[in-house]
Amino acid sequence: MQPDIRERIASAAFELFGSQGYHETSPEDIAAAAGISRSTFFRYYGSKEAVVFPDHDLLLGTIEERLRASTQRSALAAVTDAVKLVLIHYVSEGDRARQRYRLTSTVQALREREITGVARYQRLFRQYITEWDLPSDGSALRAELMASAVVSAHNHVLRRWLRGECDEPLLEVEEAMRLVNEVFVVPDGGPVPSAVVVLEAGQRLADVLPAITRAAHAMG
Repeated sequence: MQPDIRERIASAAFELFGSQGYHETSPEDIAAAAGISRSTFFRYYGSKEAVVFPDHDLLLGTIEERLRASTQRSALAAVTDAVKLVLIHYVSEGDRARQRYRLTSTVQALREREITGVARYQRLFRQYITEWDLPSDGSALRAELMASAVVSAHNHVLRRWLRGECDEPLLEVEEAMRLVNEVFVVPDGGPVPSAVVVLEAGQRLADVLPAITRAAHAMG
């Protein structure tokens, strides 16, 4: 099956980024390599930077919806599920995620964009942790520290997977989140519900996000 235009553009872009460099590659170069017009390129992507970071706003919106659907009772499950969704997004990309990792490691502008994206996730987690009042003393600092720990736990596992050091990233991130919860949350003795999401080979996260969101709502 021939890849859709959006994937053709991305494949051509990353091939050019690898062979001639990010800064040396123009949108016109990408369009030519993908066999499309310049206007078609901009219809699918607003810039070559957008090719590197696709679906970011969609994923962030899905994470917020998962968090918004929860109450204090299910807050820990919501945070854990949200972290898993981000991780699943990258794991489902396979080699593309690793190509992006190598690119952002060498191109400062892309690295700064990535850091900005991570900060958005941390602000979102901090907002909902504060609203749920998970910390025993309700302090803003404690919520900030927990949000930072959540993001750090995710990033630690993701980077291990990107470097080929981890074969079971979802199991590792569950363990990482368990450690975060042990540090910051006073247990109430009740079980914390969670969910496992399995993607078929080649399945895109964007295709399954609606189903994941519905399941998350059902969990409360």
